[in-house]
Amino acid sequence: MIEFLDLKKVNAQYREELQEAFTRVLDSGWYIMGTELKQFEKDFATYCNTKHAVGVANGLDALILIIRAYKELGFMNDGDEIIVPSNTYIASILAISLNNLVPVLVEPNIDTYNLDPLNIESKITSKTKAILPVHLYGQLCDMKSINLIAKKHNLKVIEDCAQAHGAIIEDIKAGNWGDAAGFSFYPGKNLGALGDGGAITTNDDELAECLRALLNYGSHFKYQNLYKGVNSRLDELQAALLKVKLNKLDLETIRKRDTANRYLTEISNQKIVLPKVTDDFAHVWHLFVIRTANRDDLQKFLTNNGVQTVIHYPIPPHKQEAYKEFNSLSFPISEQIHKEVLSLPLNAVLEKEEVDNIIKLLNEY
Repeated sequence: MIEFLDLKKVNAQYREELQEAFTRVLDSGWYIMGTELKQFEKDFATYCNTKHAVGVANGLDALILIIRAYKELGFMNDGDEIIVPSNTYIASILAISLNNLVPVLVEPNIDTYNLDPLNIESKITSKTKAILPVHLYGQLCDMKSINLIAKKHNLKVIEDCAQAHGAIIEDIKAGNWGDAAGFSFYPGKNLGALGDGGAITTNDDELAECLRALLNYGSHFKYQNLYKGVNSRLDELQAALLKVKLNKLDLETIRKRDTANRYLTEISNQKIVLPKVTDDFAHVWHLFVIRTANRDDLQKFLTNNGVQTVIHYPIPPHKQEAYKEFNSLSFPISEQIHKEVLSLPLNAVLEKEEVDNIIKLLNEY
């Protein structure tokens, strides 16, 4: 079986360096909010070309805390609205509703699967406070257009970069297009920890200062609490391991682009809709997602022939039981996407023969 993602093999490439990092943290005797975290935050901010990177416990917390900080700083209030794509993973929407704000769902572009700027302005009201573009599957949204709309209406732009580490357009990377951005370091991400982890990037000094307190029980100084905060800290071990993998990220992205380009040029089956790439460097290929009207049948065919695939995602957020208030809404583009998408194996350790076989099977289907 060709696994969808063999994390053991992915991380085995860096086994010695990861073990050295683990030993360094173990021997230090300091496991929370120490030098490893500070260095990783510095390195990740440099990588994203932002003033600040703030480590947090996971990608969902990154988005939750950004919105929470804007509330503490007086820019947002309960009941305000944030525009978000209707086909995103549910975490993007949870971050809004968990802050007692209202997610306003907007259809994506059918070709890129990203938030369509043409659909945004009609959804803006006096309650709208931000746009939350999601760089889905690893491709940057049309951030120039989104930022122009945000500037026109005095809105914040909060990037969901959970799948887009290192994606870049015109020398501006994911995480440096908006007012703030949330990243996930879930093990399967482009930059994956060996556990949960996340980070926030921003160029806003006041926001960064507020975030650093909120993630630590609302405290900048021990036993002095400015806010009713939470415990959402990226620990020393994950920070140390992430430093190792950050140094390898661009190399892994190159390998993934090579495989993605093979898929794009060599898959010729007319039943299959291939991803549309707006710019080679704007896509870091967290996922290679195809579409077909016979998705379930194709997945079964590939499974029977030894290729593991995954559906990202089978149920749109507005049809989830968690959001019953949205169940009656209609988002035809999103619904079509969720019925047709299928993710192929794509990672830095796929062998040429495995890619050959996947392409052969898809063309035979």
